Amino acid sequence: MQFDLDYTLALFPILLGYLGTTMEMALLGFIFALIIAVILAVIRTFELPGLNALAKLFISFFRGTPLLVQLFLLYYGLPQIMPVFIGLNAFSAAVIGLTLHFSAYMAESIRASILGIHKSQMEASLSIGMTRWQAMKRIILPQAARIATPSLMNYFIDMIKSTSLAFTLGVAEIMASAQKEASSSFKFFEAFIAVAIIYWLVVIFFTHLQTRLERRLNSAY
Repeated sequence: MQFDLDYTLALFPILLGYLGTTMEMALLGFIFALIIAVILAVIRTFELPGLNALAKLFISFFRGTPLLVQLFLLYYGLPQIMPVFIGLNAFSAAVIGLTLHFSAYMAESIRASILGIHKSQMEASLSIGMTRWQAMKRIILPQAARIATPSLMNYFIDMIKSTSLAFTLGVAEIMASAQKEASSSFKFFEAFIAVAIIYWLVVIFFTHLQTRLERRLNSAY
């Protein structure tokens, strides 16, 4: 069989119709993951009693197990032992899975960025009457954000690509659409090359935004 270029080109409008779902999952996952990651990073930095051990366990589990396994545990496993999760739909399960998985990685990146701020910054803040929490919020975290931005943007790009696993839960996104079209036409190569190109272009776009953002944040330095 020869490569069907016309079929591939015809797929793009169909697949792009599901790009919104893919980006919505990635954006929601990233926002929630960032919130959790900051909380975990602060807990790990201050080594809060009790909470620090739980944070370590959380990070260890979600960094040490595959995302696909975590998605299956959330969507297929938890409802069997916790009835409250029976009503969880596939889209929500995918967002929760992405959030938990990437928050573990992002927490360590943010913690490393916090530790990269010289301790004199904290000492100077305490010397003028700030509490440790005020210093963290007003002085340390804003500086750490600049350091962490490149790695956080990389995690966001990785999250976009990882949304392709949501089709295993039945979420109608780009990958699921391509699988459906390929199954009906048996033109798997054409369908998946179209998917690859779309993901590639999206990543190029956000990589460009990342470069511009880094230049802006580093302009004062």
